[in-house]
Formats: sequence, C-alpha cells, structure tokens
Amino acid sequence: QVQLVESGGGLVQAGGSLRLSCAASGRTYGYTMAWFRQAPGKERELVAAISWSGVKIYGADSMKGRFTISRDIAENTVYLRMNSLKPEDTANYYCAARQGGLSTWKYAYWGQGTQVTVSS
Repeated sequence: QVQLVESGGGLVQAGGSLRLSCAASGRTYGYTMAWFRQAPGKERELVAAISWSGVKIYGADSMKGRFTISRDIAENTVYLRMNSLKPEDTANYYCAARQGGLSTWKYAYWGQGTQVTVSS
C-alpha cells in the first residue's frame, strides 16, 4: 500500500512561486509519480508526471515552462516547482502514483490534496 502526503500549498500573489512536495510511504520502486489539479467546477487535469527513470511529461501548454516536476528517489518524495503563477492556477493539487510507466490518467494511489490559491 502506498500513501501520499502533499504539502507546500498556500496563498501566493500572481507572479510568485511555490514548491509542492509529496512524501510517499510504502514501496514505490518502479512507480511513476504525478501531480494533478482540480479547480472548482472543472475536471481534474494532469499537471506533470515523472517516471522511475526520470522521464517527464507535462499537461496543458499553459503549464509548460512554468512548472517543473522532480523526484528524490532516496527521500521517496516528488516535487512540483511552480513559477510565474497565475490566478487560473488556483486549484487543489493532488499527488498520484502508479506502478509502471507514464500515464495521463490511470493512477491507483492519490493524496488528499493541497490547496493553491493565486491572488491577482
């Protein structure tokens, strides 16, 4: 069983930065880790994912170049660095994990989420 705990969310002004962390417990060898987000009234969307070998994919073009996913294998932690934040980035951000390679949607394990609010 894999458990995921997110941290690092909060309130930030537009143009600011945040780094989210997701600490995983349990066996995650070979797992792909990802960040999703869900804004009120909208569907959950992929932000970024990183495979065990370090291959990365990102979601919508609006996030590319501003968001960076990384992971520390030894610490069993995945990070999401978010720069140049915009009000439309306001959402609940979720960490997710799956056995095997990259996927844009099929994840078995989910954290409870951390809220990110960007003020204009």
